[in-house]
Amino acid sequence: MSIDKKMLEQNEMDGYAKIDQYNPRLVKTISEHYASIISSLGEDIDRDGLKKTPERVAKALQFLTHGYDLNAADILKSAMFKDKYQQMVIVKDIEIYSLCEHHLLPFFGKAHVAYIPNGCIVGLSKIARVVEVFARRLQVQERLTTEIRDCIQDTLNPLGVAVVIEAKHLCMLMRGIQKQNSVATTSAFTGEFENDKTRGEFIRLISAKLA
Repeated sequence: MSIDKKMLEQNEMDGYAKIDQYNPRLVKTISEHYASIISSLGEDIDRDGLKKTPERVAKALQFLTHGYDLNAADILKSAMFKDKYQQMVIVKDIEIYSLCEHHLLPFFGKAHVAYIPNGCIVGLSKIARVVEVFARRLQVQERLTTEIRDCIQDTLNPLGVAVVIEAKHLCMLMRGIQKQNSVATTSAFTGEFENDKTRGEFIRLISAKLA
């Protein structure tokens, strides 16, 4: 799904595109499909509560998948600075909201991301934006984890990258096995984080709570 670039407002300071409007062609196409789906379920698409639902869903889907129109590497490059710092940098508890590609049901949770600089650092907010870019696509948690890791590794060329994601999946909570307390955890590491000591420090720090 591609959102017309004319419908995007470019935020040059942050280096990412913010969606303020929606592609009317896509709204019309998706709305028509959803009207048919709702009718097929036995509902009256013309009753007051449902008249505008297909359009709302179409706009919601464009927002929930707008990561396809963003370039995560460009976001990182917009705030890279030369620096000699070579200790671990962690951004933890980054909220994640994504759509599972298997049932189009949400999964949500938190991402913890770290890297060890190798000549340059990046604005901390850009780490969270990279997570957002890949989360706002049809996803599986496993691929989301590695895409975040690979983007940071390939763009910053740090000494190592670590990503851990903890998430609840509505496809497990609402349907299927219906296990309400289940949490999926995935991890991906490169470089120094493949060392047990460094990885252990990262796990300890993301697990710690501030006093």
